[in-house]
Amino acid sequence: MPYLLLILTTLFWAGNFVLARAIHLEMQPVTLAFLRWGIALLLILPWWLPRAWRQRDILRDNLPILCLQGVLGVACFNTLVYFGVQYTQASNAMLMQSAVPVMILLLGALFFGERASMRQWLGVGLSLAGVLVLVSRGELGTLTGFAFNQGDLWIFLAMLSWSSYTLSLRWRPKALDGLTFFGFSVLVGVVVLLPVMLWEQGGEFSVPGGEPFWLTVLYMSVFASILAFLFWNLGVERLGAPTAGLFIHLMPMFGLLLATVFLGERLGLYHLVGVVLIFTGLYIAILAQALRRLGRTTPEET
Repeated sequence: MPYLLLILTTLFWAGNFVLARAIHLEMQPVTLAFLRWGIALLLILPWWLPRAWRQRDILRDNLPILCLQGVLGVACFNTLVYFGVQYTQASNAMLMQSAVPVMILLLGALFFGERASMRQWLGVGLSLAGVLVLVSRGELGTLTGFAFNQGDLWIFLAMLSWSSYTLSLRWRPKALDGLTFFGFSVLVGVVVLLPVMLWEQGGEFSVPGGEPFWLTVLYMSVFASILAFLFWNLGVERLGAPTAGLFIHLMPMFGLLLATVFLGERLGLYHLVGVVLIFTGLYIAILAQALRRLGRTTPEET
């Protein structure tokens, strides 16, 4: 079940990436992030408030770490991505985001003493190679021709924010249920984004009208926010940050599939090669994680 949830999470985030590219010219980044999370908060409020009241003592006792997680995961991550896509190419952004699993492994080893196995590194390497094949469309010259700009710095900061959030989930209070934890993170994010959004809007709050825009924001709020974060948090809890982080490599694949379905792009041989590499890497990393849970031992029969 956690594997399916993580796959759905990356599918929802790929859709969010495509839609964000479609509307980023008509909506400022902080305002878009505030609308996304503000609507998400309103949608979950009837279910979240009673739970939060019952678990208020847990929330109060863990306030510093919960606030930090709300800032990293909600207020910062997608806002920084929205800033980045205003300046950088989509291919650059996908390439950089695909380094998140590597960043999680490195930060985990550096700050928490988590030693990744050779199988995990091999899985990360293979799946990252699959991402490179997809993004470059099988042509090495595409990769060597990338030019980085200030947007890539925003994407890098977003990667750092998300990697730190994922690793910080180890400190999530065990007694706090998933919806209460998520709702509090969203509340913190909305509170932090509100004054920045008002500053961005020059003291006035105005958004574009029209059904397509609001359907896009609704998708971002329900699928890319509520469902994706609940699924991600559960996946990290069940599988650990390094293994869950590897599923980020599915995002470029889903992005290309969505472009094929909705934009009429044609599939090529490089798509197949990239997808095979990504799933091979995932399989090896998941196998490594399973062996670690068994104490790095094999069955006696073997």
